[in-house]
Parts: sequence; C-alpha cells; structure tokens
Amino acid sequence: MVTTGSADPVASTPRPSFRRVRMTVAYNGAGYRGFWALEGQKTVAGDLRAATERVLRHPIDFTCAGRTDAGVHATGQVVSFDADPERLDPKRLQKSLNGLLAPGIAVRDIEFVDARFDARFSARARWYRYRVLSSPVPDPLRVGVVWHVTDQLDGALMNEAAAALVGEHDFSSFCRRPNPGVDGLDRSLVRRVLAARWTEMGDEWHFEVGASAFCQQMVRSFTGTLVNAGRARFGPDEMTAILAARDRSRAGLIAPPQGLVLERVDYG
Repeated sequence: MVTTGSADPVASTPRPSFRRVRMTVAYNGAGYRGFWALEGQKTVAGDLRAATERVLRHPIDFTCAGRTDAGVHATGQVVSFDADPERLDPKRLQKSLNGLLAPGIAVRDIEFVDARFDARFSARARWYRYRVLSSPVPDPLRVGVVWHVTDQLDGALMNEAAAALVGEHDFSSFCRRPNPGVDGLDRSLVRRVLAARWTEMGDEWHFEVGASAFCQQMVRSFTGTLVNAGRARFGPDEMTAILAARDRSRAGLIAPPQGLVLERVDYG
C-alpha cells in the first residue's frame, strides 16, 4: 500500500522562530508496522520522531511524502518538520540519528528549506520500484527484499498491460476503498500515473511506476495483476476492462510488501 502524507488539506506553517527542515530517509521495512506512527506499534515514523526529539530536545510533527505499509522499504522517503535552528546543525543531527537508528533506518540528508515546503503537498511525483525474482529456486540472501515466483514471466505481456495504466484514471479496481471523509462522502480514487514499465535485471523483473500520488495498496495491486499477465493468465488488453470496472474484485492478487521500495520523490 501506498498513501500520501496527512489528511490535512492545508500545508503546515512553521512555528515562530522555528525553521522548516527537509529530511531524506531510507529504511528496511521488515519489523515495522509501516511508516506512519501508530499507538502501541513499532513504526518508522515513531522511531524516527523519538530519536529526533531526543537529539533536539523539543517536540516535532512530521509530514511525510508517502505512508508506506508494513514491510515496505524506502531509499528516498522525505519528511518535513519544524525545528529550533539553535539546536539543529544538519550534519551533526544526521550523524546522531544514524547512530541511534542503525541498522534499520538511515538518514541520507538533512537541510533547511523554505517555510512553504511540505513533504506531501510540495511533491510532484512519487516513484516506486518492485522487485520480482523469477526463478524455480529461491534465493535465501534476497528474502525480505524480493517477491519470489517460480514462473517464467513474459516481460512483453507485462509491459503491454502496464501501458494501460499510464494516464489519469479512476483506480478503484486497484485500491483499498478509503474510509469516507468527514462529510460522509467517498474519497476520489482518481490518480495520474506518469510511467509504468518492467525491466529484466538478470533473474529479476523490476517494475518501476511513478504517479502524482498513490492510493492504498495501489502499487502492490498493480504488481500482482501484471505478474498474472506475465504468466499469460489473461491478455494485456484486459487491463483496460479491469480499470473500467472500478471493482476491486476484478484485479489480481495483491503482491506481498517486501519487494516494494519507495525510491524517490520529485519536487519543483
């Protein structure tokens, strides 16, 4: 699953005397109940916030570019928050956090940014990669970072089916139905997919997909359905019919979380 940021439709404004901070984070999602903080659960945001507050010695509120599910990884997650500049030296904070959070979480970069920057609302696109190991024999050294399938996959069929996803569509067939908004109305599942393509990498197939935003379980649903296309279980042209149905039961299985990585977020 992938959903983005907070439900608040208005980007946050910095506290007086505080400055906006942008942080790029990588993590191995195994052992975490996803990115976003949940009461009583071990999450990436929970550990990251606790460590950051310990170093800065004041409370912080994160906004993230994308809420990743349990077991999903990231190399380019972005968070923003406000901090007292008198207590924050970016290089020192990075070093301290990496000492506290290793090995599961790594802070790749920290910088002060314009007060208008918001990790969620300033994002132009999110890019994910899903790794599928296509082999009759599993690889113990890749457990936890790939989805192992024993079938030989047809990349041409998967790419032909993936092409139907590009553009602006209602992706109800590929998303978990969100809870109604405060007004009781259903939330839109219309999204704009910028690119969706498969590349063969040795004995792996990598699915790269970018969109302006994603709804819950969207990438994993894409992947599971496209792998079925690669198994020749349905024709690539059927993807258009699945999209048009706006029915979750029409799509294929949801791929497991461990093969999915949030690679980068585009801004500007």
